[in-house]
Formats: sequence, structure tokens, C-alpha cells
Amino acid sequence: MSQDLYIKNKKAYFEYHILDKYVAGIKLLGTEIKSIREGKANINDAFCTFIGNQLYVRNLHISEYSHGSFYNHEAKRDRVLLLNKKELKKLQTRTEEKGYTIVPLGIFISERGFAKLEIALAQGKKAFDKRDTIKDRESKIELSRVMKR
Repeated sequence: MSQDLYIKNKKAYFEYHILDKYVAGIKLLGTEIKSIREGKANINDAFCTFIGNQLYVRNLHISEYSHGSFYNHEAKRDRVLLLNKKELKKLQTRTEEKGYTIVPLGIFISERGFAKLEIALAQGKKAFDKRDTIKDRESKIELSRVMKR
């Protein structure tokens, strides 16, 4: 995983319990990969859904390429995710169960130069779980402040 560029979805870790993680390729146009390499992508509102037997990511915002001409891409369009058939079938059966969803966690560029999307099978958190997450985060911050002194 290339650590030079990693666009995170911080909201996903707060809103969901992460069960399984997968790395999927994304079917992109030329100007889209150039925009991702510039770091101009936002996945905070993105989600994954099955249409037929293919997995799509929706609401993934990739800004238009600055040097693109009239061949520039649409900023928010449905993009196909590339996974093995075995993984797709497993994800599809799990998402049909109540309470499970597929959430994008981050976008990165692989060693070979391809854009990859890290996705996770997740279960939504309840309100009291979110409060526990906030409490844990604040206690870690307080502990680090005390340790610095």
C-alpha cells in the first residue's frame, strides 16, 4: 500500500462496527485517476451497493481534472468495483442479512499505480456505542496530555 496518498473516510469508523476488510480495484476513466493522484477525492458520503451481480460505489466525489478538456469526467457517477467472484458472492449474501452494509474506508494508489478502494463489511452502531467511542477517544487524549507533562 502506498502511504504517499491515502484518502480516509473517518466517519465510517465512527458510524459502523467494521467486520471484514477488502481491497477492491476501481474501474476509472483517465481524468479520474489523474484527479485521485492529485488528492482531489472525497469518500465521506460514499456507499457501496449491488446492481445485478456487480458491486458499485456511489456518491464517490472525484473532482474534475484541472488540465482536462471537454473529455473530463462527471464528478459523482457510479463506479464499478473489481473483486473476485468468490468475494462478491460472500459480500452479497452478507449484505442481504439485516443490518449489514458495505462501506468504503479509503482510497490509495497501489505499487503498480492503480487506484484501489479499501471497503469493509460493516454493521451500524447504536447511539450508546457512539457515546462509548467518544468517551474512549477523549480518555486517550487526556492520557496523552498527562503523559506529556
